[in-house]
Amino acid sequence: MLYPEQLRKFNSLRCWNWFEPKSLAGDGEAALIVKTMLHVMDHYPIDAARVYVAGLSAGGAMAAVLCATRGRNLFAACAIHSGVMFHAATTSLQAVQVMRHGSSASLDQITQRIASHLPPGSRLVPTLIIHGTDDQTVNPVNAQQMIEQTRLLAQRLHPESDPPTMRDEQWIESGDRRYRQQDMSFDSKLLLRGILIDGLGHAWSGGDARYLFSDPAEPDASRLILEFLLPHQLPADISAGAVSPSTEISA
Repeated sequence: MLYPEQLRKFNSLRCWNWFEPKSLAGDGEAALIVKTMLHVMDHYPIDAARVYVAGLSAGGAMAAVLCATRGRNLFAACAIHSGVMFHAATTSLQAVQVMRHGSSASLDQITQRIASHLPPGSRLVPTLIIHGTDDQTVNPVNAQQMIEQTRLLAQRLHPESDPPTMRDEQWIESGDRRYRQQDMSFDSKLLLRGILIDGLGHAWSGGDARYLFSDPAEPDASRLILEFLLPHQLPADISAGAVSPSTEISA
């Protein structure tokens, strides 16, 4: 496990600046995180086909950035807990508005911009999205926008394929709380899973109550994330070593 940390001098709350144009282009903090990951992969016996990224809140938003800019040949799968979609904001003021109300920009235009900087047929990173219905910090509408962005991006990058399909939602009882789960399939594979937890605020579900932004009530987000991530691995013809600090997407 690699836990990169933000410095207070770059963000007073020690949050990742997921909205900065440099990061949105795959540079800046996003490139630093990737560089750190590749350094660890070079020095430890890590299976390059099974590298995953997960994050909460600003960490979730940065995970979305990493998948959009570096995901084609680095991440086997991704998990975003209480985050926002890629390119939802480009300034700190916009970021606050997005967190409160969701993005007001056209999802279709944002997706078209992303797709224009990726080769047709580019691989999409399978993603788990977890959010709480009572999140007062990051509006749950952001989870729905991430789902819609993924659907639109799959259609633009793979126009020859059948559109992604959403399975019927199911409500699952999990100890203290129930949650709604809905899966998106694409090319007969699981591309995205959305989980909306009833009554959860802006906190890691099933976490340690001694820490901020952590709710001990079930469901256990860590278990849900591992169950989603671990079955995924990169296709055999993709090498993680192909990723470099160079930009893949322009902001």
